Amino acid sequence: MIKKTILLTALIGLAGCNDDDNKIVVKPNPTYKEPNVIIIGHRGASALRPEHTLEAYQKAIDDGADFIEPDLVSTKDGVLVARHENEIGGTTNISTLTQFADRQKTKIIDGQQLKGWFTEDLSLNELNQVKARERIPDLRPGNVQYNDKFNVPTLDQIILLAEKHYTKTGKVIGLYIETKHPTYFQSVNLALEDNLLKTLAKYKYTREIAPIYIQSFEVNNLKYFKDQLALHKTLKNAKLIQLYDAKTTIPADYAAKGLKTTYADMATPTGLKEVAKYAQGVGPSKDYIIPFNTQTPTNFIKDAHAAKLKVHPYTFRPENNFLPNAFKCSAKAAEKCEAGSIKEMQLFFKAGVDGLFTDDPAIGRKAVQPYLK
Repeated sequence: MIKKTILLTALIGLAGCNDDDNKIVVKPNPTYKEPNVIIIGHRGASALRPEHTLEAYQKAIDDGADFIEPDLVSTKDGVLVARHENEIGGTTNISTLTQFADRQKTKIIDGQQLKGWFTEDLSLNELNQVKARERIPDLRPGNVQYNDKFNVPTLDQIILLAEKHYTKTGKVIGLYIETKHPTYFQSVNLALEDNLLKTLAKYKYTREIAPIYIQSFEVNNLKYFKDQLALHKTLKNAKLIQLYDAKTTIPADYAAKGLKTTYADMATPTGLKEVAKYAQGVGPSKDYIIPFNTQTPTNFIKDAHAAKLKVHPYTFRPENNFLPNAFKCSAKAAEKCEAGSIKEMQLFFKAGVDGLFTDDPAIGRKAVQPYLK
């Protein structure tokens, strides 16, 4: 059970006293409206910079993303930082740092055995000694030049990055935030939920200006967020998104309770109506909408829209390796195929998605232009 530690008075206090309020000099645009189709920088512009770094997020912003996506995990001292997983052996240089050799462990995370180095075993000061690396160097060799140059950012730093861009340009960049492995982090007394809400409440940018999506592959923490957002009403622009993993998979919090509901069950018309009771949208993998190497949509978008849910599928990547056969430019897996990536994204825009996650927002921006109202 998530401990309900957020107090309304605490949130109001944070909202009223944070020094950041004085930094916002550009007035919010009262006519700002979320585009009818949004481009989400997946882990930043991760096709062009190592993922989940300030540099990847800035590149996504520069390349036209409407939202940037931080995946959040916790440090030992309870600081929220951006990594796709709490195991960071494959996305940082920690395995090469002798001072952390004794931190390598084997753990069970959401039923999977993992060996490596975990953020919850490092303080923020220790994590600041670690540098990011490209996760898939064979497919993105151009990103290897940035290895060991960029830090693992905190959520606060990401908010300030987006805020700085807004202050400078007047353009609002939304945050599309995922809580990673929430049941696991609750089990080690590092629950993400209250920490996330408190951090968002600290900044005027995230309280009042920027659109915020909070997403999760689990269910109960989204229901908790719904209750807290309704109770405190501090975050004016926050919405919730239910993510969908493989169809036969059971959400980790359900599995922990012995429940048998799969993501496929949650993707039926009845399942989507249940999701709509606590979320405003869904984030399915692409195959829920158009099975890979086909061009024929399923009923998923129609059913989701009937339940009044937005649909934001993941993940659109520009390299041949990730493209359907009909859209590849060549047999070279690591070669970027902009034309094919545009064709793939536009297939989904035609099907009626409300946005999508892409590793290359510049290509996403080109693809979406004909579909903006």
